Amino acid sequence: MATPSVRAKFLTASLLLALIGGPALADTTPLSAQASDPRVMGWMQGFPPAPDKIITQPDSVYFSFPKLRWSVCHLREFLPTKQISRGLGAPIPLSYPEPATFADLRNEIDSLTFTPLGGGAEMSWEASLYANYTDGILILHKGKVVYERYFGCLDETGQHAAMSMTKSVTGLLAEILVAEGKLDDRVHVAEIIPEVKAGAFGSATVRQVMDMTTGIKFSEDYASPNADIWTYSAAASPLPKPEGYLGPDGYWEYLAQVQPEGSHGEAFHYKTVNSDMLGWIISRVSQKSVAALASERLWQPMGAEQDAYQTVDGKGVPFAGGGLSLGLRDLARLGQLMLDKGELNGRRLFPSEVVEKIAAGGDQSKFGGYPTIPNGSYKSQWWSFNNAHGAYAARGVHGQTIYIDPVAGMVLVRFASFPTASNGEIDPTSLPAYMAVANYLIQHD
Repeated sequence: MATPSVRAKFLTASLLLALIGGPALADTTPLSAQASDPRVMGWMQGFPPAPDKIITQPDSVYFSFPKLRWSVCHLREFLPTKQISRGLGAPIPLSYPEPATFADLRNEIDSLTFTPLGGGAEMSWEASLYANYTDGILILHKGKVVYERYFGCLDETGQHAAMSMTKSVTGLLAEILVAEGKLDDRVHVAEIIPEVKAGAFGSATVRQVMDMTTGIKFSEDYASPNADIWTYSAAASPLPKPEGYLGPDGYWEYLAQVQPEGSHGEAFHYKTVNSDMLGWIISRVSQKSVAALASERLWQPMGAEQDAYQTVDGKGVPFAGGGLSLGLRDLARLGQLMLDKGELNGRRLFPSEVVEKIAAGGDQSKFGGYPTIPNGSYKSQWWSFNNAHGAYAARGVHGQTIYIDPVAGMVLVRFASFPTASNGEIDPTSLPAYMAVANYLIQHD
């Protein structure tokens, strides 16, 4: 197999690595959230912008910090996408308190304090928003918005990269199909997708793919030119393949040639190729792309305000592991739908068992390696904290989250553009902040 040139690998891999959590492309001492605000930096301002303020293809530096802080709201300007239509009906409005009450709630929440994980100086909720380079945050309590703020590149009309929260949408769609008897999670993948019979995925069960307990070879050693991530990135790129390229073309061709490593079902291994395999399974069973199915089963019935969009490979296949961009309020609608177990205004959109299974979490004995989530587990592409409130979440690199706290009746959604990808660096000033808000809401019921 021909090895893509160094430049070609960088061009094809830059966005994929950013969306799934590749090596940080950040300064060693990054600018603060305030100083790196895209409006302060002047990115893409003017007609035309100054040459040193332009962010575009094919430079593939658009996910380096601080350009990242503009790019997360503009992915469709870099890569082709598929629409997730909200349909033609009026959006179902979110419920807000009276303006004076809403302002008071913001002030009270902003002043809440907490101690970061691992100790350190006490921090206020508002300070944590800047510490984590928040672009947008919205909190629902018992279905009513109690907090909403926008920063950086985002406003109420904008859309932001969801990163690996895309996986949770893919997992949710799969669980809906399972609950409705349209997908059997006990069968081997090859029974649904014969094209992968000869590869590692063929002998895995659908459930093992959903829970990322497959035994597959997928190296993300970015220092190695022969690592699997480079082949995956080159296959997934919608850009023209370099001259002499003989590798797989598109997500699905790549998935068919993945080789085994270890045994299926033994342990949780976070590997994005599982999400793309699940996307293929969903598409084959439903005869719809994951984007079309998300529109039909989620965006339209939940009364979304905006269309969403999903990046695609060169054959038009949506990136089921990280290509979604959407509005903050629609992210909140999705979270509230989970909290309400698939019911909206008395109408059931999907069986309650879908959420019950996800919220229960996965096998904790198979989970490890995440110091900030010591009691965690993973189920159907969702993260469970197994804490006192039974919280679970969709999570994406650079700080994306849907955090659901059933005890507090709280849904917290956040878009962010933290300089480095790992949520392990953000959790210490995020997870205790979420709990502080949850406890505040419980006390003020």
